Formats: sequence, structure tokens, C-alpha cells
Amino acid sequence: MSIGLIALLDDIAGLAKVAAASLDDVVTQAAKAGAKAAGVVIDDAAVTPRYVTGFAASRELPIVRRIAVGSLKNKLLFLLPAALALSMLAPWAITPLLMLGGAYLCYEGAEKVLEAIQPHSAHAHEAVVVAAVQDGASLEDTKVSSAIKTDFILSAEIMAIALASVPDTSFWLQAMILAAVGIGITVMVYGGVALIVKADDVGVALAANERPASTLLGLRRASAPSLPASGADRALRPMTRTLGRGLVLGMPPFLKLLGIVGTAAMVWVGGGIVIHGLEAYGMGWLGHALHATAEAGAHALPAIGGAVEWLISAAGSGVFGLLLGGLLIPLTHYVLAPAVKRIRGLGGARTQRAS
Repeated sequence: MSIGLIALLDDIAGLAKVAAASLDDVVTQAAKAGAKAAGVVIDDAAVTPRYVTGFAASRELPIVRRIAVGSLKNKLLFLLPAALALSMLAPWAITPLLMLGGAYLCYEGAEKVLEAIQPHSAHAHEAVVVAAVQDGASLEDTKVSSAIKTDFILSAEIMAIALASVPDTSFWLQAMILAAVGIGITVMVYGGVALIVKADDVGVALAANERPASTLLGLRRASAPSLPASGADRALRPMTRTLGRGLVLGMPPFLKLLGIVGTAAMVWVGGGIVIHGLEAYGMGWLGHALHATAEAGAHALPAIGGAVEWLISAAGSGVFGLLLGGLLIPLTHYVLAPAVKRIRGLGGARTQRAS
């Protein structure tokens, strides 16, 4: 073997080692960045199932898939390059953009609260803001679009947290870390959402399965369905039936509870984003007061200090977010929505004149 070939192979081996080390660094940094964004990830997982409820079982997974694809596009095609570009060219713009997104979350959360308290007022407001939904297909499209918009705001917060956790790395390493965080979190969140929305179907299969041991708890058909149930089937059947019935009976109230948590998540995450943004503009008194109150609560109950501190911070951010969202509802109803419709009307009139 020639010396040149040996040298080439040695260089390739060296490059492979560098690539492996870089990949390991990306995985490690992405795991750390994802852990720092865990709170927003949990909120994202809590928010999404509420957009799937009310549809036929056959449409649940396709809807989750559509939202997941939209979420992945949000992160990789829009937010990742935007975050890198803004961090290099206009870092001052990141905070106000995040605040606008936070205000949108507060608005949407307040809308859901208004719908629960005064459904007629909520429907009247929705009729002004968006066109009335006439059929199932348009309802699904509207739900998916709304979910992707909400995901965009939550994903922007996740990507901003991830980017802030790796400030001293190179441009390409930051890009790989953000991509790894975006893909990993999307798979984790929407994989979990798919499991949640199909849990009742799994429960039906378990409750109706006469041969759970032979069919791996209903995950595949028995190889010989005509044969009688085995002793293992008879022993395992009461457990699988109980579990299946529990899933069928438990999932509707669980999904309702998750919808409430999702609405709360919108207002507390959105309120928290706006509060932290105000601190950057010299209006940090609200954030400082909330932090001091949370610390005082933690000191008062040291045994559960961490939980108390988080609860007070989340509750304070939620109250602020709900108030802000409540103010944005009439602003949108009487100012923003009519202005958008007027602009669209002017644009349509110009198009007709031009044609």
C-alpha cells in the first residue's frame, strides 16, 4: 500500500473522529437546551390535544400528523433561520417579537375562557374575527391552522431558549443544535399527543380482547383465532379488561382536564413571556414583585419550596396573561379585525379595477 494512500486513510480517520466528536457535542448540547425548554415543551403537549377533540376517531391521527408537520416546518424552515439571522443581525428584535407572540397566546387563552363563561359572546367575537365555519372540512382546516399558529409561538420560545443556552458556539453548531432540538421536541410532543388521543381506542381493544396473552394485549391478531383461550389468556383477561374499561371511562375527563391545563398554559406562558420582555425595557417592577412573592412563598413552606415557587410564578403570570388577553379581545373585535377587513376590501377593489 502506498504512503499516499495510508496518509489519505489517516486523514479520513481523523475527520471521522472530529465528526463523531462534533455529533456527540451536538447531541449533548441539544439535550441540555431541550431540558431548559422543558417547561414550554410540557405546555405545548398540554395545549395540542384540545385541537383534536370533537372529531371522528378516524381523523384524530391525520389531524395530529398535519399539526406535527406544520410544527416541524415552523421550527426548521422559519424559526431556525430566523433565530440565527436575528441573533447575528438584529438581536434587539428578538424580545419584541417574542412579546408579540406572548400577547397572542394570552389573547387565544382569554378567548377560550370567554367561550367557557359566555359562549354567546365568544361566538359573536369569532364571527367578527374569522369567517363562520360551515362544514367539517373547513372546521378541521381551521382547527389545524389555529393549532399551528399556537405551536409557532411556543416553538419560537423553545428555539429562543435553546439558542440562549448555546451562545458561545459556532454558527453551524448552533444550527445543528437548534435542528436537533426542533426535531426531537416535535417527535416527543406529537408522539405523546397521538398516544393520548388514541388511548380510548386502545382501551376498547383491550376490553374486548378475549385472548390478551395470545395476541400481545391486542397489538396483533392471534395466529390461530379458532383455538380456545389458553390459561394465560384467562389469567390475564380480567386485568386487561379492567385496564381497557379504565381507559375508555377515564380518557374523556382526562382530555377535558388537559384542555383546561392547555388554556391555562397559554395564558401563563404568554404572560410570562411579556413580563420577562418588559424587564428588558426597564419595566421590571412586575417581574421583580412576582419573583419576590414566589421566593417568600417558597421560604414559608421550605419542604415544598420549589413547587410553591413555581406555582406562585405560574399563577401570577397566568393572571397577568388573562388580564392582557381580556384587553386584547375588544381591541381585536372593534379595531384590529375591522381594520384588516377594510384593508382586504381595498385590496380586492384594486384588483377588480386592475382586471
